[in-house]
Amino acid sequence: MTQRFAGKVALVTGGAQGIGRAIVQAIADEGGSVGILDRAEDKAAEVAAAIVAQGGRAHAYGGNVADRDSFSSAIADLKQRYGRFDIMVNNAIWVRYGPIADITPEALQRMVGTGFNSIVWGIQTAAEAMDDGGSIVNIASAAAFIGMPQGMVYCGVKAGALGLSRAAAAELGPRGIRVNSVCPGSIPTEGVGINVDAEKVRLRIAKTPMGRLGTVQDIARAACFFASDDSRFVTGESMLVDGGATQSFI
Repeated sequence: MTQRFAGKVALVTGGAQGIGRAIVQAIADEGGSVGILDRAEDKAAEVAAAIVAQGGRAHAYGGNVADRDSFSSAIADLKQRYGRFDIMVNNAIWVRYGPIADITPEALQRMVGTGFNSIVWGIQTAAEAMDDGGSIVNIASAAAFIGMPQGMVYCGVKAGALGLSRAAAAELGPRGIRVNSVCPGSIPTEGVGINVDAEKVRLRIAKTPMGRLGTVQDIARAACFFASDDSRFVTGESMLVDGGATQSFI
């Protein structure tokens, strides 16, 4: 296995399960030291312990990603441990689907805080800590490109993530900091499992040219491409990882 992240230090939000956990594992497998920032601190600690047991380096941090202090505290600890900070992966999201008429102030605030504000704070605090360039990867969604019934807020949050990425890429490029977005399609995870029934899965597969849903490892590979020096001259880009589903809808 290659060691693209040997000597590199990363922080992944929402890394206790699903896509985030796959990204944490992939970075650790290739030699990186990884911090896991997640509201579910116990689960994050389990993931970190498993990586350490495999001979890797990982640390768990509990916190609310809508709170800037959660980022600054975790990054400060990583930098104190390793003397550097190189990679920020903004993956955390909280989702509630439903009709426009049913949107509540509480749900709106939490979705925007977790999926949009957290990216602002992640970009800001990471940029402050990156002394010699670095990579920021934001996990957006194919929903940023299409209209999704009962998903207005989610689509808006993910479209906003792309705007943040492009603006940050333009501003931070002169410092050697790259900012890119990965846009997953339908990915079965613990977080969305309750919202996907067998018939919906069948229909999504039927509309996907590659004939299957994606996996968390598919997204982790894309995130690692942007996080690594393999994409050292790529910034401000968004990559759809959806088996061609979005293009077939268009």
